[in-house]
Order: sequence, then C-alpha cells, then structure tokens
Amino acid sequence: MAADAVRLDDASLRISRLLEPEVRRDPYPFYRRLREAAPVHWDEAAAGGGGAWVLTRHADVMAMLRDPRMTATRMGPPPGEEWLPEEYRAAARQVFRAMPHQLLFQDPPDHTRLRGLVNKAFTPRLVEGMRPRIRERVHTLLDALRERERMEVIAELAYPLPAIVIAELLGVPPEDRAQFIKWSSDFGAFLDGSNLTPQEAMQALVGVADFMDYFRAIIARRQDEPRDDLLQALLAARERDDVLSEDELLANLVLLLAAGHGTTTHLIGNGLLALLRHPDQYARLVSEPGLVGTAVQELLRYDSPVQVTGRTAREALTLGETDVKAGEHVTVILGAANRDPAAFGDPDRLDLGRQENRLMSFGFGIHFCLGAPLARVEAEEVFGAVARRLPDLRLDFADGAAPDWEPSVVFRGLRELPVAWG
Repeated sequence: MAADAVRLDDASLRISRLLEPEVRRDPYPFYRRLREAAPVHWDEAAAGGGGAWVLTRHADVMAMLRDPRMTATRMGPPPGEEWLPEEYRAAARQVFRAMPHQLLFQDPPDHTRLRGLVNKAFTPRLVEGMRPRIRERVHTLLDALRERERMEVIAELAYPLPAIVIAELLGVPPEDRAQFIKWSSDFGAFLDGSNLTPQEAMQALVGVADFMDYFRAIIARRQDEPRDDLLQALLAARERDDVLSEDELLANLVLLLAAGHGTTTHLIGNGLLALLRHPDQYARLVSEPGLVGTAVQELLRYDSPVQVTGRTAREALTLGETDVKAGEHVTVILGAANRDPAAFGDPDRLDLGRQENRLMSFGFGIHFCLGAPLARVEAEEVFGAVARRLPDLRLDFADGAAPDWEPSVVFRGLRELPVAWG
C-alpha cells in the first residue's frame, strides 16, 4: 500500500464534514487539505457507516470511474421490512425493487442495453432542436421579472426553467409540474440520504413510490393518446425491442425527470453566484457573448452541482498504488478532482476562457451523464440571456447575510440567490 493510501481515524478528514455549515459554504479548502494530506484514505464513517476509500485527485477519480473492475451496483433491498411501519412497506417494496434498474446503478450488459434504448430517444439532435423553445422559456421568465429590477434566482428562474423543459420533454402536463417538482426533491433526498431523519427518509420513500405510480398512470393513458415526446419514444423502444421491463422503464423515467431538474437548477444557481462574485468574469461574458459555451464548462468545473459519487470493488485490485479489497466501497469527490492543480492550472481561479476541459462534473466513462447536453443548452441560454439583458446584475443579499447551501454530501446547490439590477 502506498504511503499516501492510509486508514485514518481522523474526524477532521471525514467527508461527513461537508454537512457542517462552514464547510458547506466553501468545501474547496477542505478538499485541498484532503488532496494534500490524504489523497487516498479510508473514511470509516463513509458509505452509510460501512467505510470507504476516498479519492480526491483528478487522475485517481478518472481511473476509478473507468475501471471495469468497479461496479456501480450499490443499491439493493433493505435488510428487511421490520424496521418500517406497516404503512410504508408497500412503497418500500416498490421502490427497492425498481431503483436498482436505474442507469446509475447498472453495469454492462444491462447498462449497455438500457443506455442504448434511452440514447435512441434522447439524441443530441433532439436536444439541440429544443434550443429555440428553451430560449423562449428563458425570455418569458425574465420578461415577467424585468420591471421589478430584482429576483430570487432559484425560485424564479433556476427552479422553474429545467422543470418546464424536462416536463415538456417527457410529456408531463403543465398542471402536474408542482407535484413532480416535490417528487423530484424526494428522489434527490432518497439518493443522498446523508441528512435525513428516519421520518424524512420514509416520507422520501413514499414520494418516490408516488412518482412511479404517476408515471404508471401516464403510460396507461398513452395507449390511447400517443404524443411526440421522449416518453413516447421510450415506449416505442420498449414495444419494438421488448427488452425494457416496467420496473426499468419506471425507474429510469424517475431518474430522467428528477436528475434533469435538480442538478440543472444547481448549475444555474451556482454558476450565477460564481459570476457575480467575480465581476470581471461577468463583465467578460457581457462583452463576449460568444464565450458562453466555454463559460458553462468553466462554471461546471468551478462549483459542480454533483460533488460526490461512488463505486464498489468487484474483486481485490490495486487502484493506482492503493490496495482495495473485494467488496470495499470507493467514494470519489468530483468537486475535488475539478480543483486539482495537476489537471487545471490555477484551479481556484474562475476563468471563462479556460481551455482545460477534463472536468468530472458529469462523471466519466460509461456512466457519463446522459443529460449533459441538455443541461449545457439550458445553462448556455440562461447565462447568455442574463448577460445580454441584465449587464448590471449584482448580488442582493441583506446586510451581513451569506448564501445558504442545501445540506447534502452528494449535491451542491443554493437555497436562494437574491439579485438586483437597474
């Protein structure tokens, strides 16, 4: 085992510290300390208390995410139902039966089959074809706020835009969007699980089950009322190839809808905060609108909406210079990899013209985020429109107030972002 691959019992290095308010406000000094003091170390409290190797260097993260000896399969049924009140058991059975079929938790050959089917319905051409509609939605939202000369970005722009876009893509009726947004939050809480009380965990479980029931009802209606959208394309693929089970379909519809909403909300909020904290870079985007594509890449790198993911070793292996036993978990900190000076020059500096682009924000390898093209298009349209229409935009926190971040280890996003102009 390498000298920097160590088992430490040091609470100051545990990734659960990401839930502490001070670390949550700015986790990057903590990541730097991990990278420099213990870039590969055993955190006995990680992975739900079972322990995990924690990786923070870009090269190590990339190697782990593309290593076929690591499995993404890490969600299964609970040890039993006796820990659940009776009224939650049916929901638990439904959710824990279906969720392992999500692309997030699949390995080849099932992952290859499922991703191939979804790719048929979620092509770059389809996503790029949505750009004019996304642009129209952005301007409609901004038009409604223009005369007020202030807005709360999360609630009035970053939250509704991806909700509208992904709902339209999947054929969710407009009147149901508020409900599916709640279910999306339940799913995010269910995936993270790092700061939930038992009651909150059970409520999130029920929310995910209700989410699946909702899609089951929509699918039934589509037999008589077909439409031209992503959901219909997935149904067509299922009928044509007969290789997509109901659990697989429902689990991945939940994933597409929830992931397509929450993480894009965080991208817009985190990105706009970074721009307004660096007025020179915001001014650069205002004066160089053609920079918006590389700007989105840099904002994704600088403060990623997804900070942490993980894998499990199928067999005993050496990862870099670290001995990992079969069955041991490996947690990778994507946010730390994105600030690794070995991969990015002056990594703590926001540079909208940065050409180094091996960011880990969407993952890497066969599980690279399927929705990355859509997230990029939405972010490009938002940042481009805001820079054109609101060149004098500024933060508008009350005196002494600071940004408040959602309590999460996996995700990084703001609760609110007040801004003003004029």
